[in-house]
Amino acid sequence: MATDKQTLVSLYKAMVRIRLAEERVAQIYPTDKIQSPIHLCIGQEAVSAGVCLAMKKEDHLYGTYRGHGVYLAKGGSMKEMFAELYAKDTGCSGGKGGSMHLIAPEVGLMGCSAIVASTIPLAVGDALAAKMQKKNRVSVAFFGDGAVAEGVFFESLNFAALKKLPVIFVCENNNYAVHSRISDRHKKTEFYRYGDVFGVPGKRFDGNNASAVYDSMRAAVAKVRKGGGPCLIEYVTYRLYEHVGPAQDHKEAYRELKKLKHAQKHDPIRQLEGVLTKKHKVPTDLFAKWQSEIRNEVTEAVQFAEESPAPPPERLFQHLYAEKS
Repeated sequence: MATDKQTLVSLYKAMVRIRLAEERVAQIYPTDKIQSPIHLCIGQEAVSAGVCLAMKKEDHLYGTYRGHGVYLAKGGSMKEMFAELYAKDTGCSGGKGGSMHLIAPEVGLMGCSAIVASTIPLAVGDALAAKMQKKNRVSVAFFGDGAVAEGVFFESLNFAALKKLPVIFVCENNNYAVHSRISDRHKKTEFYRYGDVFGVPGKRFDGNNASAVYDSMRAAVAKVRKGGGPCLIEYVTYRLYEHVGPAQDHKEAYRELKKLKHAQKHDPIRQLEGVLTKKHKVPTDLFAKWQSEIRNEVTEAVQFAEESPAPPPERLFQHLYAEKS
């Protein structure tokens, strides 16, 4: 880890913020106060934290249905996120989107989508617009390993390369597409090389190492911003909770025990705590202080959601497309 102390602290706080918020979501979910499906990224926080910290506020990111991490790391309001989960009028999507459709355009999160691979062409179109309008903006497409099987992934890589667009394809490889192992879906599992045929360079990094994610993404953003064209980055991480829902399913047959134990041993938050403690002499009580402050923020966000009003009936027909008669 070559990243400076201040950046490492920022990464640590971002990851803890995601972890504690999602643990609270998992705790609340069985009460049915949250009606939308939830896809937790617990265990994968380093990817969201590192990627978003390496981007500028004006850079655009398109997230997946597992979007709590990128929403918070990009700067989205935690209060508005919980309000959205509660389907309240004060939610970031007005209570209409739920967990899978978070958005915060004011900080560059242009939206999360429940449709697998749909983020990819959106980011490419955004990058094309930036190039045509001569805006010095980078677009980032977030997607999981399951999305690389979709045709639009390859079409988008080809188009981005052809037009030399300022877009970064970020594959968050958490080993499973729902309950399907990578080895059951692909003969060639080096996803970062899938762009080679189109001339899109790719690299693979440890997605549980927040510093490695940040450093690699920072380099990619700088290169793309200077006109270097698109690139593909694969971050190998691990999903510790079930595909959808608030529980752990470690005993299910699709889980690979060796990978599970490796992920638990290399938890991104504990890893970074170790570096900050040993290399930068951060005292234990400071970690406790940061965690306490974030827990208070989560508590306030939940209270905000609980007390917020439901959308009024007239809001039902707003933001809908209607053909004029």
